[in-house]
Amino acid sequence: MVSEPTRHPDLWFCDGSIVLRAENTLFRVHKSLLARHSGFFHDLFTLPQLVAKDPSPPRAIATPNVDHVGDIEGCQVLALHDAAEDVANLLTALVDGPNFGQNDPADFELVSGILRLSTKYLVDSLREKALDHLAVAWPTTLKGWDAREDIARAQELRDGSAAVRIYPSPIAVIDLAREVNAPALLPSAFYDLSRYHFTQIFDYGESFDESAWRCPLSTADMQRLALGKEASQHAVTTLIRSMSSLSHSLHGHPLGYHSHTHNHVHRTCKRDFAELVALATQHYLFDHERGCMDPLYVAEELGQPSRRGIEQAECQACARALELWAARERERMWKMIPLWFRLDI
Repeated sequence: MVSEPTRHPDLWFCDGSIVLRAENTLFRVHKSLLARHSGFFHDLFTLPQLVAKDPSPPRAIATPNVDHVGDIEGCQVLALHDAAEDVANLLTALVDGPNFGQNDPADFELVSGILRLSTKYLVDSLREKALDHLAVAWPTTLKGWDAREDIARAQELRDGSAAVRIYPSPIAVIDLAREVNAPALLPSAFYDLSRYHFTQIFDYGESFDESAWRCPLSTADMQRLALGKEASQHAVTTLIRSMSSLSHSLHGHPLGYHSHTHNHVHRTCKRDFAELVALATQHYLFDHERGCMDPLYVAEELGQPSRRGIEQAECQACARALELWAARERERMWKMIPLWFRLDI
C-alpha cells in the first residue's frame, strides 16, 4: 500500500505558490525564489506556453524531467525525480543560504546532493559555492593541499590514531566530479586515492565506508588510478636520486657560499647527505608504507633540516639548499599529477 505524501516540516510555506514533490515528501515554496536562482525553473515558469507547444525542443544539454501531477490548495504540484533529502538541502540553501560544514564525510553527503541538484537545475551561484567549499578539501594548489594535510595531521595527533578519516572517500569525490563536470576536483582526489594500497581500495570495508562502493570507479578511471600509482611510486625513487645529486653539488660552494670565507667544512655535510640518502632509501622505499606512495610527503620531510640533524650554525648554507630543493621538487611534482593520472584539465 502506497502511503500518502507528507509535508516537509520546515519547507512548507502557507503562502507558497508551487508544490514540489520528491519521493514521498512535499515542499511548498515560492515560484519567485526558484525562478530567481534557477535557470531551469525561470524558463519553466516564464515560458509555459513555449514548453506546452513543444515539450521536447532540441537542446545542447539534457533537460531535467519534471512532471505536473495535480494541484494542492490551488498550487500546481511538480514531481521531481530526485531524493527528498537532496531537494530539502537544496531548498534550505536557497531559503537560508548554504551552511556547509568541515568537509567531513557527513558534510560531503549534504554538499554533494546540493551540487548535483544545483548543476541539474542550473542554480549557478549555489553550484559555485559548493565547488568552492569542496576545493578546500580537494584543492588545485600545493598550498591548499598542504593546508588540507595539516588539518588531517592535527586530527591524527588529537585522536591518537590515523584510522578515523576526516575527509570523505576520494572514490566518491571522483565519481561526483565526473557526474557534475567538475574536473578541478580530480587531481587531488586521484592523488589521495593513490596513497592507498589496492587491498584497501578493493576490499569492501577495508578503508572506506559503504558509500565508497555505491558508485565504483569506471574502468577508464581505474586505469588512470593504476597508471598514476605507478608514476607516484617512481617519483619517490626519482626524488631520492635527485637528493643524491644534490649532495654531490654541495661539495664545494652551495648556493654561492665559499668554504674559505665562511669557515665551513662541506665534506662533513656531504657525508651527512650521503647518510641521509641511504636512510631515505631504506625508510621510504622499504619500511615506510605511507612514504612509498606519497612523494609530496617524502619531499616535505626530506626538506626539513630540523628533522635531519644538519641545522647547526655552520650548516645553514646546506640546510637552505635542502629546503629550496625540496620546495622546487614538490612544486614540480604537484604540476605533474594531472599527467600521472592522464587527466584532461
